Amino acid sequence: MVRLSAITPSGQVQLGNYLGAVRQWAVDGGEEDIYFISDLHAMTTSHNPSRLRALTREQLAVVIASGVDPRSVSVQSDLVRELGALTWVLECTCTYGEAARMVQFKEKSVGRSSVRLSLLTYPVLMASDILLQGAHEVPVGDDQKQHVELARALARRFNGTYGEVFAVPRAVVPPTGARVRDLADPTRKMDKTAKDAAGTVFVLDPPDLVRRKIRRAVTDDRAEVRYAPEEQPGVANLLEILSACTGKEPQELAGAHATYDDLKEVVAEAVVEELRPIRERTRELLDDPAELDRVRAHGAERTRDRCRHRLDAALRVSGLG
Repeated sequence: MVRLSAITPSGQVQLGNYLGAVRQWAVDGGEEDIYFISDLHAMTTSHNPSRLRALTREQLAVVIASGVDPRSVSVQSDLVRELGALTWVLECTCTYGEAARMVQFKEKSVGRSSVRLSLLTYPVLMASDILLQGAHEVPVGDDQKQHVELARALARRFNGTYGEVFAVPRAVVPPTGARVRDLADPTRKMDKTAKDAAGTVFVLDPPDLVRRKIRRAVTDDRAEVRYAPEEQPGVANLLEILSACTGKEPQELAGAHATYDDLKEVVAEAVVEELRPIRERTRELLDDPAELDRVRAHGAERTRDRCRHRLDAALRVSGLG
């Protein structure tokens, strides 16, 4: 069984990305699983080319430094020719109505006089990511389930029209990870693209900055450390972060701290120590571009080898080549 997941270089990897996804990849990933940096997806809105390239390399280094098997990791654009070919075939399989009804397209295009065509068509590219690699399971959040459903529909339609080529994937709930909220506004999740980074802890933040952000985390005026997400979202967020770092339950941790200041200090140190080896190993990889390039090239070749026969079959049965 092949499981496929990705992270988009729209910003630096933050604590929620690491605790909720990347760390899980390292722990639960099998040798057939595929993890990639989806840099093509980051081009659906205005972007800076140099920053995109730098963020892609940084995310690749963070994923590897987190313990994910390098053989399972690749960069999406390294397969741009294969993906471009299959995306065109799938666009000729997809209808405009199917693409236009995607909720993310509706939300991101509302109120804007002009949007990039790629914002409409990138779910087809996502379907290509999935189908090209023969993925059986795609762990996604609620905001991406519709895109996996599109991939399922296109796989079935293609197979029914031209012949059996693609596995029909299914969306799955990823293994339970940390639910990390913004430290400055715990009503929203931590986001690597947030305009105000005061409430976002990035994996590569230096320890003093991590401590400063956590010490400034929003709590409340109850002055009581207890795990009550609805009533005390800020305190609950700190307890859940500490839980993810220690493996203990938030309710148990709440009883061990008398004050908010005490809780924040413990959380800060736990996060600093959790991220320390990741940050150090990432820096080593970024300071050794030849090694990072070698790992990237190997991942691209392995991924390309795995998908070549499937792409050849899709082109052949659809009348190309």
